[in-house]
Amino acid sequence: MTAALHLRAAERRDAADLAILVDIASHGFAIWLWHGAAMRGTKDTAMEQGRSRLRMDDEPGAWKDATLAEWDSEIAGVSIGYDLDESVRDIVAPHPVIKPLLDLQVMVIGSRFIDSLGVYRHHRGKGIGRALLAHEIDKAKGKQVSLITESHNDTALALYAANGFAEKARLQAVPLFEDSKRHEWVLLARNMT
Repeated sequence: MTAALHLRAAERRDAADLAILVDIASHGFAIWLWHGAAMRGTKDTAMEQGRSRLRMDDEPGAWKDATLAEWDSEIAGVSIGYDLDESVRDIVAPHPVIKPLLDLQVMVIGSRFIDSLGVYRHHRGKGIGRALLAHEIDKAKGKQVSLITESHNDTALALYAANGFAEKARLQAVPLFEDSKRHEWVLLARNMT
């Protein structure tokens, strides 16, 4: 029997897997952001905050914007994408680490923005990331597609370059911790033809 890949729209009940996969896609950046809720005592853990955020009905980048990849009926990966509109100009960065990301997003208002694309480690190398990326490109319906990744994420940079994405801009990332690996945020865009 051959393994089968199936893409489906996420459901609200998928929020726990979505939170894990968003954190995987962000290399721990998401859990760092969500940690504030645990520190304030509004949630018991950062992951609980992530799950709550991804369960929101009207928040860009939550479950309604997510596509799940299933491999033999097991959740294997996610892509989260939405149309980036003028409202991004009005977002006030809640922390300095967010500001360069918002500044890059302003440069691609009007594009389909891929907020997250992540695959569980044991499912990598099966074409799941490529399938999710192709799905997001299809959902753009002819619009430019954009995303932001880290300058040292060679695997992601290679995947995006192979799929027609080119660097549009980059900004220095604000380190999360004193000993954090220094990097730049790289804005990539794919113009439709």
